[in-house]
Amino acid sequence: MKLGLTTMTGKIVASVAVLGSAATVAGLGTFGTFTATTSASTTVATGTVNLALGTAGSAANRLTLGATGLVPGDSMQRAVDLTNTGDQNLASVTLVTTATTSSVLNTDTTNGLQLKVESCPTAWTESGSSPAFTYTCASPTTLVSSVPVIQSGAALTGISSLTASGVDHLRVTLSLPTSADNTFQNKTSTLLFTFNGVQRAATAK
Repeated sequence: MKLGLTTMTGKIVASVAVLGSAATVAGLGTFGTFTATTSASTTVATGTVNLALGTAGSAANRLTLGATGLVPGDSMQRAVDLTNTGDQNLASVTLVTTATTSSVLNTDTTNGLQLKVESCPTAWTESGSSPAFTYTCASPTTLVSSVPVIQSGAALTGISSLTASGVDHLRVTLSLPTSADNTFQNKTSTLLFTFNGVQRAATAK
């Protein structure tokens, strides 16, 4: 019996010692800690870069109206308004012309259709009847001299649409040189005019 009691006492004492150590460790976490916090919020929004042409077929966009019956020496004029409808300025605007229906009219760079683009400070004065319109302006500026109709990127420099909300009143002229021979008879080309704008240089905001 004595042996049994001594054994029990030893276990109890050991258990109390372990509990006492755990209580001491837990007590270390009860001290206070100083804290501080602050914050700020900001809003970041992107701008828009966009070019637009006037309503198709209207006086602000006659470029959608084709022409038929051309012979060497003939030309067609079409007015179109180009507007920067974005809220950012542009670094450059170029005109790309492609043929969705191709013929010798656009593949012959010497005797085929020639392209000229001019700008007017105000809307061009239109005369004639559809689609054979002609246009006059008191002080036109030549943006693209007479070049082959297919262009990979003709630069339109000094134009108003480089600035947000700016509008350019353009006259596009296509002419068939007098050097076009009989191989040009009964030919058709469908031309696509694409104006490409590039954003202004990046800056700190």
